[in-house]
Amino acid sequence: MIRLIIADDHPVIIDGIRMILEKENDINLVAEVYNGKALMDLLEKEEVDVVLTDINMPEMNGIEVAKLITEKYPNIKVIAFSQYDEKRFVKQVLKSGASGYMLKSTPAREFVKAIKMVHGGGMYLSEGLPNIFDEKPKKRSNYLFPDISPRELDVLKEICEGKNTQEIADTLFISYNTVETHRANLLLKVGVKNTAGLVKWAVENEMI
Repeated sequence: MIRLIIADDHPVIIDGIRMILEKENDINLVAEVYNGKALMDLLEKEEVDVVLTDINMPEMNGIEVAKLITEKYPNIKVIAFSQYDEKRFVKQVLKSGASGYMLKSTPAREFVKAIKMVHGGGMYLSEGLPNIFDEKPKKRSNYLFPDISPRELDVLKEICEGKNTQEIADTLFISYNTVETHRANLLLKVGVKNTAGLVKWAVENEMI
Protein backbone atom coordinates (compact mmCIF):
# COMPACT_ATOMS: atom_id res chain seq x y z
CA MET A 1 0.00 0.00 0.00
CA ILE A 2 1.34 3.42 -1.03
CA ARG A 3 0.74 6.01 1.70
CA LEU A 4 0.18 9.44 0.11
CA ILE A 5 -0.21 13.03 1.30
CA ILE A 6 -1.44 15.80 -1.01
CA ALA A 7 -0.46 19.43 -0.32
CA ASP A 8 -2.26 22.18 -2.25
CA ASP A 9 -3.99 25.39 -1.24
CA HIS A 10 -6.72 24.85 -3.86
CA PRO A 11 -9.31 22.34 -2.55
CA VAL A 12 -10.75 21.79 -6.02
CA ILE A 13 -7.43 20.31 -7.17
CA ILE A 14 -7.31 17.97 -4.19
CA ASP A 15 -10.94 16.95 -4.75
CA GLY A 16 -10.24 15.94 -8.35
CA ILE A 17 -7.22 13.83 -7.48
CA ARG A 18 -9.01 12.26 -4.50
CA MET A 19 -11.86 11.07 -6.70
CA ILE A 20 -9.43 9.15 -8.90
CA LEU A 21 -7.46 7.74 -5.96
CA GLU A 22 -10.62 6.35 -4.37
CA LYS A 23 -10.68 3.78 -7.17
CA GLU A 24 -7.12 2.62 -6.47
CA ASN A 25 -6.78 -0.26 -4.03
CA ASP A 26 -3.03 0.19 -3.58
CA ILE A 27 -2.93 3.93 -2.80
CA ASN A 28 -4.05 5.25 0.58
CA LEU A 29 -4.59 9.01 0.84
CA VAL A 30 -3.38 9.55 4.38
CA ALA A 31 -4.05 13.29 4.60
CA GLU A 32 -4.64 16.54 2.75
CA VAL A 33 -2.95 19.81 3.77
CA TYR A 34 -3.13 23.34 2.42
CA ASN A 35 0.33 24.79 3.01
CA GLY A 36 3.95 23.73 3.23
CA LYS A 37 4.35 24.24 6.97
CA ALA A 38 1.34 22.05 7.74
CA LEU A 39 2.83 19.37 5.50
CA MET A 40 6.18 19.37 7.29
CA ASP A 41 4.44 19.27 10.69
CA LEU A 42 2.35 16.31 9.58
CA LEU A 43 5.36 14.36 8.34
CA GLU A 44 6.69 14.31 11.91
CA LYS A 45 3.64 12.26 12.91
CA GLU A 46 2.60 10.22 9.88
CA GLU A 47 4.37 7.44 7.98
CA VAL A 48 4.29 8.42 4.33
CA ASP A 49 5.69 6.98 1.08
CA VAL A 50 4.87 9.73 -1.44
CA VAL A 51 4.08 13.42 -1.17
CA LEU A 52 2.25 15.21 -3.98
CA THR A 53 2.80 18.94 -3.51
CA ASP A 54 1.91 22.13 -5.30
CA ILE A 55 4.83 24.48 -6.01
CA ASN A 56 2.98 27.67 -5.06
CA MET A 57 1.72 27.40 -1.48
CA PRO A 58 1.56 29.83 1.44
CA GLU A 59 4.12 29.76 4.27
CA MET A 60 6.46 27.37 2.46
CA ASN A 61 6.54 26.66 -1.27
CA GLY A 62 6.78 23.26 -2.90
CA ILE A 63 10.43 23.62 -3.88
CA GLU A 64 11.41 24.38 -0.28
CA VAL A 65 9.26 21.47 0.85
CA ALA A 66 10.90 19.06 -1.59
CA LYS A 67 14.37 20.07 -0.43
CA LEU A 68 13.47 19.67 3.25
CA ILE A 69 11.80 16.31 2.74
CA THR A 70 14.78 15.01 0.77
CA GLU A 71 17.10 16.07 3.59
CA LYS A 72 14.99 14.93 6.57
CA TYR A 73 13.08 12.00 5.10
CA PRO A 74 15.15 10.52 2.25
CA ASN A 75 12.81 7.52 1.89
CA ILE A 76 9.81 9.73 1.06
CA LYS A 77 9.34 10.43 -2.64
CA VAL A 78 8.15 13.87 -3.75
CA ILE A 79 6.14 14.77 -6.84
CA ALA A 80 5.67 18.49 -7.46
CA PHE A 81 2.88 19.87 -9.62
CA SER A 82 2.21 23.29 -11.05
CA GLN A 83 0.65 25.21 -13.93
CA TYR A 84 4.13 26.25 -15.10
CA ASP A 85 5.71 24.25 -17.92
CA GLU A 86 8.95 26.22 -18.37
CA LYS A 87 12.16 24.19 -18.31
CA ARG A 88 13.67 26.34 -15.56
CA PHE A 89 10.87 25.41 -13.17
CA VAL A 90 11.18 21.72 -13.94
CA LYS A 91 14.94 21.73 -13.45
CA GLN A 92 14.66 23.70 -10.22
CA VAL A 93 12.19 21.18 -8.83
CA LEU A 94 14.37 18.21 -9.77
CA LYS A 95 17.41 19.89 -8.22
CA SER A 96 15.46 20.26 -4.99
CA GLY A 97 15.20 16.49 -4.77
CA ALA A 98 11.76 15.78 -6.24
CA SER A 99 11.27 12.58 -8.23
CA GLY A 100 8.54 13.95 -10.46
CA TYR A 101 6.96 17.06 -11.97
CA MET A 102 3.35 17.21 -13.10
CA LEU A 103 1.29 19.90 -14.80
CA LYS A 104 -2.03 20.74 -13.18
CA SER A 105 -3.63 20.33 -16.59
CA THR A 106 -2.52 16.69 -16.62
CA PRO A 107 -5.37 14.13 -16.69
CA ALA A 108 -6.00 12.81 -13.19
CA ARG A 109 -5.29 9.22 -14.26
CA GLU A 110 -1.72 10.22 -15.09
CA PHE A 111 -1.20 11.25 -11.46
CA VAL A 112 -1.88 7.64 -10.47
CA LYS A 113 0.73 6.43 -12.95
CA ALA A 114 3.24 8.97 -11.63
CA ILE A 115 2.64 8.05 -7.98
CA LYS A 116 3.20 4.36 -8.65
CA MET A 117 6.29 4.93 -10.80
CA VAL A 118 7.94 7.27 -8.31
CA HIS A 119 7.12 4.97 -5.40
CA GLY A 120 8.89 2.19 -7.28
CA GLY A 121 12.08 4.25 -7.49
CA GLY A 122 11.51 5.84 -10.89
CA MET A 123 11.27 9.40 -12.16
CA TYR A 124 8.14 10.82 -13.76
CA LEU A 125 7.63 13.97 -15.80
CA SER A 126 4.21 15.00 -17.04
CA GLU A 127 3.61 14.04 -20.67
CA GLY A 128 2.66 17.63 -21.48
CA LEU A 129 6.05 19.02 -20.52
CA PRO A 130 8.63 20.16 -23.09
CA ASN A 131 11.62 17.86 -23.37
CA ILE A 132 14.17 19.29 -20.97
CA PHE A 133 16.66 16.59 -21.86
CA ASP A 134 17.14 17.37 -25.54
CA GLU A 135 20.09 19.73 -25.18
CA LYS A 136 23.72 18.73 -25.51
CA PRO A 137 25.55 18.12 -22.22
CA LYS A 138 27.30 21.13 -20.75
CA LYS A 139 30.57 20.15 -19.12
CA ARG A 140 31.96 22.48 -16.49
CA SER A 141 35.72 22.71 -16.40
CA ASN A 142 35.84 22.92 -12.59
CA TYR A 143 34.06 19.60 -12.10
CA LEU A 144 35.74 16.20 -12.27
CA PHE A 145 33.18 14.01 -14.01
CA PRO A 146 33.27 10.23 -13.68
CA ASP A 147 34.67 8.40 -16.69
CA ILE A 148 31.34 7.99 -18.49
CA SER A 149 31.49 6.60 -22.01
CA PRO A 150 29.55 8.11 -24.95
CA ARG A 151 27.22 5.10 -24.98
CA GLU A 152 26.59 5.45 -21.24
CA LEU A 153 25.68 9.10 -21.88
CA ASP A 154 23.21 7.93 -24.53
CA VAL A 155 21.63 5.59 -22.00
CA LEU A 156 21.58 8.32 -19.35
CA LYS A 157 19.72 10.67 -21.69
CA GLU A 158 17.10 8.00 -22.40
CA ILE A 159 16.74 7.27 -18.67
CA CYS A 160 16.15 10.97 -18.05
CA GLU A 161 13.37 10.91 -20.61
CA GLY A 162 11.59 8.32 -18.48
CA LYS A 163 12.08 5.31 -20.75
CA ASN A 164 12.30 1.81 -19.31
CA THR A 165 15.03 -0.69 -20.15
CA GLN A 166 13.27 -2.26 -23.13
CA GLU A 167 12.36 1.13 -24.63
CA ILE A 168 15.98 2.25 -24.31
CA ALA A 169 17.18 -0.95 -25.95
CA ASP A 170 14.79 -0.43 -28.87
CA THR A 171 15.77 3.23 -29.28
CA LEU A 172 19.53 2.60 -29.22
CA PHE A 173 19.37 -0.75 -31.07
CA ILE A 174 21.15 -2.63 -28.29
CA SER A 175 20.10 -5.57 -26.16
CA TYR A 176 18.12 -5.42 -22.92
CA ASN A 177 21.08 -6.83 -20.98
CA THR A 178 23.45 -4.24 -22.48
CA VAL A 179 21.19 -1.44 -21.26
CA GLU A 180 21.12 -2.96 -17.79
CA THR A 181 24.92 -3.18 -17.81
CA HIS A 182 25.23 0.49 -18.77
CA ARG A 183 22.69 1.42 -16.09
CA ALA A 184 24.63 -0.49 -13.44
CA ASN A 185 27.88 1.17 -14.55
CA LEU A 186 26.28 4.61 -14.36
CA LEU A 187 25.00 3.97 -10.84
CA LEU A 188 28.45 2.82 -9.78
CA LYS A 189 30.36 5.69 -11.42
CA VAL A 190 27.98 8.41 -10.26
CA GLY A 191 27.62 6.95 -6.78
CA VAL A 192 23.83 6.86 -6.51
CA LYS A 193 21.42 4.05 -5.68
CA ASN A 194 18.62 4.35 -8.20
CA THR A 195 17.24 5.93 -11.37
CA ALA A 196 15.92 8.99 -9.54
CA GLY A 197 19.42 9.60 -8.22
CA LEU A 198 20.85 9.39 -11.72
CA VAL A 199 18.39 11.95 -13.06
CA LYS A 200 19.00 14.31 -10.17
CA TRP A 201 22.77 14.02 -10.66
CA ALA A 202 22.43 14.67 -14.39
CA VAL A 203 20.35 17.81 -13.79
CA GLU A 204 22.58 19.16 -11.02
CA ASN A 205 25.72 18.72 -13.10
CA GLU A 206 24.20 20.02 -16.34
CA MET A 207 24.83 16.75 -18.13
CA ILE A 208 21.48 17.06 -19.87
